[in-house]
Amino acid sequence: MIENKKEFKLISKKNPKSLLPNALTIFGVCLGLSSIKFALDSNYAMSVIAIGFAAILDTLDGRVARLIKGTSKVGKELDSLTDVISFGVAPSFVMYFWTVNEIGKIGWMLVLIFTVCCALRLARFNLTEIDESETWKINFFEGVPSPAAGGLILLPLILSLSNLIKFENTAVISSVVILITSILMVSKIPTYSLKRILIQRNFAIFLLLGIGIYLSLIIFYTFETLFVTGLIYVLLIPASYLHYNHLSKKTLVPAKDETEDVL
Repeated sequence: MIENKKEFKLISKKNPKSLLPNALTIFGVCLGLSSIKFALDSNYAMSVIAIGFAAILDTLDGRVARLIKGTSKVGKELDSLTDVISFGVAPSFVMYFWTVNEIGKIGWMLVLIFTVCCALRLARFNLTEIDESETWKINFFEGVPSPAAGGLILLPLILSLSNLIKFENTAVISSVVILITSILMVSKIPTYSLKRILIQRNFAIFLLLGIGIYLSLIIFYTFETLFVTGLIYVLLIPASYLHYNHLSKKTLVPAKDETEDVL
């Protein structure tokens, strides 16, 4: 008598390669949640570092999935859910525990606003489709992406940790930054999609050198480097807006004048 035994499947045999990028995504959400635990322990330096590593993993999981041809619908949905936690919930909670709680209910309202805007931004991103005649648009996001937004609202905390400048009224400044960043997330302002940057092979050595220098700065001047990085990204927002408009005007085809002169 032959018994029919059901095979236990951890992942589908059709696409086992999706396990690695999905594992990176899960690790990212664990880092995001851990940043909240560090904030509860008043270890804000580790909170920032945890969210920073979560952002690195968020960049890598998509690239790894495309590289090994392990993309999947589950991975796409999982990535969005992870972004809400790691770059929506976690950074806003860290800022709330650090200083925003000092302004009471308004501080908590700002946390809710930022998290909701992050969820709305990701929902819109998942539904965005680019026309084949406008493939250049893949180099731009619509609004500030959630990982960048999570880093931007942490800038007041990062500046405080860097000891570059000592400032008062941290709660008010942080609240303004959270509100502005929330608006930028759900806005339609085009921003550069840094995930899709392509480097020519001739410049690969310079890219590796730059990465090495940047990592060295991160190791020895962690928060100073992170703050300067955030400022550079802020300056890139108007630059990306102007660049997007320039490309839009180049692709516009002037309408033909269909009117005829009557003699």
